[in-house]
Amino acid sequence: MYGVGDIEAVLRRAGKGYVLGVNANHWFGSWCAKPLIAGEAKHIAAGLPKKAWKRLSAGQGTKGERLYDWAYCELADLDASEYDERRTSLWTRGLLIRRNPTDGDMAYFATWCPKGTSIETLVRVEETRWRIEEGFETAKNELGLDHNETRSWQGWHRHISLVMLAYAMMAAVRHQANSTPKKTKSRIPKNSSVGRSREFGALPSNSPSAR
Repeated sequence: MYGVGDIEAVLRRAGKGYVLGVNANHWFGSWCAKPLIAGEAKHIAAGLPKKAWKRLSAGQGTKGERLYDWAYCELADLDASEYDERRTSLWTRGLLIRRNPTDGDMAYFATWCPKGTSIETLVRVEETRWRIEEGFETAKNELGLDHNETRSWQGWHRHISLVMLAYAMMAAVRHQANSTPKKTKSRIPKNSSVGRSREFGALPSNSPSAR
């Protein structure tokens, strides 16, 4: 998902970690005994040392592994009880940065996760965004997800529900077709009784064996 603000508060109160896309000019600041970081996301990324970057896969794409350079800046450790009094563990507020090794293009993400969460885990969470976007693209092109004129919530809900149901069925059928092993034709051994009976049946009636 994209955006911060109210949605962050809702997710924190629900005890849900997140990786949310933000703009390059989104401001970040560190506190709570963390290394001093302050400024817009693009400026923070530009000031990171070379050792701060780590090349990791963002999952399989149409042309193989999608490799990017990643950097993760922890900004603060906060008590989850500030958002939900039933929770007492520490959670970390952070900034995740993705850099394309080919053209240097960058993307920025605000993160919220249990303290000690690795950058590999955050990258896997971010990677699901690509699969979700791919799913929406398929639903639009193949099933008409966006082919509707929304005039009421009920009409929108019915259209979206039917399209997503069709998409779920299509995905299930495709998964089953790809995972089911192909059946191979059984070959009859030459020394089997079935083979011999067929050979005898083909002999002419005046042959010695037929007699």
